[in-house]
Amino acid sequence: MPYIPPEVIEQARQIDLLSYLQAFEPGELVRISGNNYTTRTHDSLKISNGKWMWWSHRIGGYNALDYLIKVKEYSFVEAVETLMGKAAVMPSIAVPKPKKDMPKVLLLPEKSASTDKITEYLFSRGIDYAIIEYCIAKGLIFESLPYHNIVFVGFDNEGKAKYAVFRAANDRRILGDCSGSDKHYSFRIADSDSNEVHLFECAIDLLSYATLAKISGRDWQKENLVSLAGVYLPKEKIEESTTPAALVKYLEGKPHIKRIVLHFDNDNTGRKATEALKAILPKQYEVIDSPPPKGKDYNDFLCFQLGITRNKNKERSNER
Repeated sequence: MPYIPPEVIEQARQIDLLSYLQAFEPGELVRISGNNYTTRTHDSLKISNGKWMWWSHRIGGYNALDYLIKVKEYSFVEAVETLMGKAAVMPSIAVPKPKKDMPKVLLLPEKSASTDKITEYLFSRGIDYAIIEYCIAKGLIFESLPYHNIVFVGFDNEGKAKYAVFRAANDRRILGDCSGSDKHYSFRIADSDSNEVHLFECAIDLLSYATLAKISGRDWQKENLVSLAGVYLPKEKIEESTTPAALVKYLEGKPHIKRIVLHFDNDNTGRKATEALKAILPKQYEVIDSPPPKGKDYNDFLCFQLGITRNKNKERSNER
């Protein structure tokens, strides 16, 4: 492999995809709205502020180098040579290296006009139909194209989408964060004046708990229900662990919160996460461990209560 000086590689990485296409493949660009684009060749490839996501292949990147390698299938050397050969005569497209504190740009997949598949999926897992309708109406969940995945969205206090996670609306465990997701903002519902917050590993467990609350006659909208942006993994030395970003952000400006109730899974990971948070959260909070009474997680417990049988072995066999 030819030797490429590190400084040349770094310069190649500084060329964003939008600028590259505008300068050398303008016929490929199709403007969607504002600063959002797609391409004529790949209409599921979305570009926003230089970042891009190719939804049909579930791959994305941050610059033109990633695009040439992942989408056009150039070798690394070919991609660098292509960019640097052109960069010499187009200095205007070499953008400054992004600062670490630059706000993330969330790239959401295209929305389906229908929500039938995600509604059927959530209902099959025991989630109350009225709660599903509430989440759809509020934009907290939607059905994406082209694969009709379910997307859970997290918003900031101004109502702007900041985080999103997708998962297949069937028995295949295809899931992941949408490009540009900020883990300080996670999926949550029922943001109330209650002095306690209920914390869950994932959105499905949160919705399951809300359904169980409704079944028991409680008003789930009078509780604070927050999911973490993924499974919380503490450090080997618990005292060195950090509080999940989503929880830190949620507690900011909420001095009325006095109690944190942990509803993590009944597995080794869930138990370790609970142990860590009970140890590191400030003493001003009362921390309560409240795992599901039966099953691995709260959706297991909900399905048990409703007599729903799920083929979890099939789900695991399809996981990737």
